[in-house]
Amino acid sequence: MDRLCDEILQLILNELNNPSAFTLISKRHYEFARDPYVRASYFLGRYGRIQALYWALGRGKLLDERVIDILLSSGAHLSRYLVQCAMHHYFRTQVPFIKTRWVRTIPLPVFSYFLSIAARMYGDIPVAKGEDDGSILTLLLKQSRFPTEYRAAKWEQVKDVVEKYKFIPFSDRDPMMAQFPLVLAIEPRLLPYARLNGFNMDRKYRNFVFRRMFEKPAIMFESRADEIVENVRELSRLDPDMFLSRTVAAEICMEAKTNEPAYTALKRLDKSGVLRFELSYVIGPLPTHVLFLNTRSVTTSHTAGVLRVLFKDFPSEDPTVRLVLLLTVFLSEPTAVPSSLSATSETSQSLARYVESCNEEIEELGLGPLTRKDITDVLLSKFVPERFGGILEYARSVLKLDKSEMDGVMTDVALGCLEIGCKGRMLKKLVEAHEFLGDVIAAHLVKHYRINIDDLPPSEDEKACKEYSAPLCADFMMRGRVTLAGLEDAMAGPVVQIAEPVEPQNADGAEHAGEHAEGQEGESDDEDGPEDTDPAGDGDDEDLGAIGQDTLSAMIRKDEMMPTRRRRYHELYTNYHDSIGKLPYPADYTQVGTWIQSHFGHLSAAAAVVRIHAVINQNYNVLHHHMYMSDGTILAHVPTTLKQFKILARLGRGPSMSLFDDIEGGTEFYFSEEDYLSQEELTTGLTPLGPSGKRAARKAARTSVGGSGSAAAGPSSSATPLSKPMSQSINTPPPAKKRPRRSVASTVKSYVVPDSDDEAIADGRDESHQHLQRFAKKRRAETNMQRWIKHLAVLLKEEQKKYNEKKRRVHAAAPPGVKVKVPKTEFHKSLALNLPRLRRIDRGKREKLYGADVPDEDCSESDEDEYQYRSARAKRRKLED
Repeated sequence: MDRLCDEILQLILNELNNPSAFTLISKRHYEFARDPYVRASYFLGRYGRIQALYWALGRGKLLDERVIDILLSSGAHLSRYLVQCAMHHYFRTQVPFIKTRWVRTIPLPVFSYFLSIAARMYGDIPVAKGEDDGSILTLLLKQSRFPTEYRAAKWEQVKDVVEKYKFIPFSDRDPMMAQFPLVLAIEPRLLPYARLNGFNMDRKYRNFVFRRMFEKPAIMFESRADEIVENVRELSRLDPDMFLSRTVAAEICMEAKTNEPAYTALKRLDKSGVLRFELSYVIGPLPTHVLFLNTRSVTTSHTAGVLRVLFKDFPSEDPTVRLVLLLTVFLSEPTAVPSSLSATSETSQSLARYVESCNEEIEELGLGPLTRKDITDVLLSKFVPERFGGILEYARSVLKLDKSEMDGVMTDVALGCLEIGCKGRMLKKLVEAHEFLGDVIAAHLVKHYRINIDDLPPSEDEKACKEYSAPLCADFMMRGRVTLAGLEDAMAGPVVQIAEPVEPQNADGAEHAGEHAEGQEGESDDEDGPEDTDPAGDGDDEDLGAIGQDTLSAMIRKDEMMPTRRRRYHELYTNYHDSIGKLPYPADYTQVGTWIQSHFGHLSAAAAVVRIHAVINQNYNVLHHHMYMSDGTILAHVPTTLKQFKILARLGRGPSMSLFDDIEGGTEFYFSEEDYLSQEELTTGLTPLGPSGKRAARKAARTSVGGSGSAAAGPSSSATPLSKPMSQSINTPPPAKKRPRRSVASTVKSYVVPDSDDEAIADGRDESHQHLQRFAKKRRAETNMQRWIKHLAVLLKEEQKKYNEKKRRVHAAAPPGVKVKVPKTEFHKSLALNLPRLRRIDRGKREKLYGADVPDEDCSESDEDEYQYRSARAKRRKLED
């Protein structure tokens, strides 16, 4: 260290927050640190010219007259505002943002010398409370919403503060550090003087500044729009990085009715070419209307009024814009309508008023005449309320649709609701009013949405497996932060292809059954629009900003409530009304999967199809749905099958804990839904018998299988796994039980009494011995949990084998000497964790029933899957010579 030159020592010193320990290393370092030039260079090099004097004044033992002179001559910035704060603090006046001793550590002669220099630079300095430069600019901010002639801080006074008295915030702790950009937003003419003082406008303040430029004034005045246009042009001219973003433009458009001067100024800026984008793109169908189409705000009257104003100024023939405006007409109408779908305009005056009012608004907006497809698209919106009879009555009375056409509309809507997870209430009401829709839905589900393992992407394609999503039972209440504009795309994915339109069971609706499938394909093409490139996108998309649906006033309130240093928590500083409109699901809903299970029953083909979709999409609300009796006890739920585990193994996704809970609760073992459903149900989706007759038929079929052999199988004979449908498995002999392991056979105790002279005991004719034989035979019966454990063990073995092969491939492809960690799939990890737990539970149950001497029955097919309790091997003792 003693051999280092002074320049290196200066660089080391500049990196230390407290160099006191460094100066005590040696006498040379101590003398080096006492040099005034070294001290001045330390403050300038470490804190910069703007904050050098602020930090130097806080280190009174290092500051003297010579250091002050060197700092000022080397370019350290001294503003009158810094001198005023130092005087207030030194003479015991409170400075809110300074909590340390700061200038009170400076000796009085040194501080007097500092004041004498300030007096020579700025003359008579105001020291009274509220007369400092920071208070003057704060007053300007408070009165920024007043007309210019009513502001207490005049332009000449504010100009002198920045130009003549060199104002600039001198500390990161000073609130003016965040408020000074707002001052420049109110008076952009101050920006050149602020730059001469060393101020640099950060990009992160861009939206912050322009929001305050367009803020709604407390008192409306005629020149407000002219003032906004002039300020925006001046600021954009002085600083090329300061331009109006699409984010702020969208917020201004959301106040088109309540803040007319700001909206007028925005249109003038668009016409004059000041904006870096086309305003018609911000208001157009791609960003804004798709956003409203997928959020709850489309149902509010405020959104309806704003969108109609924007539509009049920027008309569009895009079908998305048309659909959003139709939704605002039908959903924001305050007239109450009857809940019954059988009501008509002749029987209900409120329904007639609703139809008349909607028709007048549609004619006023120029959206008519409506078609049958328009009615279908409106009804398929997630936010159509439970009382949608008014929309149907509009189709009957205004569009003049007859009964067959209305049945076709009902069919299209019912089938379209299947892929919209929150439309369970609408489906329930439609099926209650039109009974033929139940059979149509059941047939459609089985024919077009049944998923087999071969329909899934190959397990080697990890990306396709990760992105795969079943079309039904999508979890619309998605966890994590997902942008609203991309919510539908995030929920979508590879789906089961619909080969052909449904053939409805009702003859009246047959001709219209497939129209909705074609409509959905068209809509999916339109929804890909936000992924296209920006037509005005010569600039950077990140700089232009994202488009939201917040109002300008709401975002200004968030900026004021949020601490300066916590920008990443911006979304947390919101209230109920700000966030409620952004929700992608309605206020009151029933999941479609839940309704299907309740309506068709847990032992139906439709419920089995929905169960597989819910397992793939991990929709816990549908998976945890049970049917309850009046006393609250669980009556039944959709069976868990081995096919569900195989599908998750193919996709590499972890099973829900509800599946393992079902196994732990003793659920019956099935290979697939074919084990408890007939071939007719799997083909047509229709149930030939009622629930009670169906259960009785299944019970009679089970008791007829095997005759007395079935009765000898013990209490779990009804749960015998079937690898084929019930109709084909009646004449199939039961599978043979595996031979127990040697380890199991060695632990089985004999019940023969040794050295007994009783011939009855020796011949096995004693009653107690016969009871023991029956008990032992009963103990050897395979339970449902043991069947599950056996087949899940095979799955685990296959997963381990695939993992080992993948590991070998990755290690072979890796460079020599490089260790690559190959992760396991979520299914592999979950099954490896829960399978031993199931084995422990099974052993505990058998020990409770048969005693502690119960053998370890293991029906797995390899020694790797064996799970046995073994005593720890005793440690070998080393023999000393």
